Amino acid sequence: MKFPEQISENRVWRSVVRHGVRASNRNRAMVVMESMVLHLHPTKVRRRSLDFSNTYFLGAISIILFGILTVTGLLLMLYYHPSVPQAYDDMKELQFTVGNGRFLRNLHRWPAHAMVFVVFLHMLRVFYHKTYRPPREFNWVIGVVLLLMTLLLSYTGYLLPWDQLAFWGVSVGTNMVKAMPVLGPKVRFLLLGGNIVGENALLRFYVLHCVLLPLAVAFGIALHMWRVRKDGGLARGERSARAEGGVAVAKTP
Repeated sequence: MKFPEQISENRVWRSVVRHGVRASNRNRAMVVMESMVLHLHPTKVRRRSLDFSNTYFLGAISIILFGILTVTGLLLMLYYHPSVPQAYDDMKELQFTVGNGRFLRNLHRWPAHAMVFVVFLHMLRVFYHKTYRPPREFNWVIGVVLLLMTLLLSYTGYLLPWDQLAFWGVSVGTNMVKAMPVLGPKVRFLLLGGNIVGENALLRFYVLHCVLLPLAVAFGIALHMWRVRKDGGLARGERSARAEGGVAVAKTP
């Protein structure tokens, strides 16, 4: 038995690549069915729906920015301590002492601002093209939730430098939350871990910003892309459909 065949017939190899590697229709179908990434993509899309004027690639740009924020955030976690005496000193050290520290911090900060802007533009494009209509109304709700989580990601990261701007910005924001009827004071106490912006608040915002919210956004993006597939692919909107002399019809799940 030849060496390539020994590898392909090995039990470890067969446990990973179960459908083989031959270029048959069955294997092509199995590759798509067993791949999470490929399975999230629509089976068919209209060529015109991929035109720049119809999508502006705002959804893809948002995912790329989220990937950049994830990588740079992990690198920043190597230098940062979520404690009141140390947090501000870590930011100063990154800014003035660590080589390329200022570049790394700005590479995390500016994509964060850009992601809020791009996600808002993506929602505006969907609303303008009226592609929130059936059968895509549930995906519109998912998109609204993702927009809110994007804003929360930006806000929870605001406290982490522990400078005067961050301290008073979070103080004003949480006091606005306190003004909500009935649940306002309880929600503020839950966010801050007390009645003041202190050590507990910094730790809670750090966990929200670095763990809970990124995981929720990643799950939401996967669910959002899956619904795009189930709803028949990318929507062009009524204007593009009329330009071709008809109305776009999406497949039902």
